[in-house]
Amino acid sequence: MATLLHDAVMNPAEVVKQRLQMYDSPHRSALSCIRTVWGTEGLGAFYRSYTTQLTMNVPFQSIHFITYEFLQEQINPYRGYNPQSHIISGGLAGALAAAATTPLDVCKTLLNTQENMALNLANISGRLSGMANAFRTVYQLNGLPGYFKGVQARVIYQMPSTAISWSVYEFFKYFLTKHKLENRTPY
Repeated sequence: MATLLHDAVMNPAEVVKQRLQMYDSPHRSALSCIRTVWGTEGLGAFYRSYTTQLTMNVPFQSIHFITYEFLQEQINPYRGYNPQSHIISGGLAGALAAAATTPLDVCKTLLNTQENMALNLANISGRLSGMANAFRTVYQLNGLPGYFKGVQARVIYQMPSTAISWSVYEFFKYFLTKHKLENRTPY
């Protein structure tokens, strides 16, 4: 449920961000981008990649959490507070999840940006919609390697992000649990 809600709110923001990042973007600010997209493509443009976003986030989070837990079992079997193990496990878990879900991210980006050069090269007129069409278009343009464009940048972004998140989470879990135990009254 959290992923459904999160993506419903964040998907429009992702559309705006990606359109602003495009080479030679016609948009000069987030507000002008929102107005233009809303006026020319309607509300649906902000959610064109929503199912792809969900399809990406569910496996990303699954791989991420399973890998983190597996690595914790290997390098921190007693599950004590160990910042180094949390950073290593978190970073590697994020890297693996990012790499594994890059094909979905590439397709989501194409759906969000409707990148004209890509659409022209694929002989697509109008708008690209749907995950299946995005997958076909990426393959048509770049073959299998096309699904992994930007994988290194995605991994480099996710590794510190997930390492920091896990280490902060584990710190507060340790701090709050320790505080709770210290304030317990003896029987």
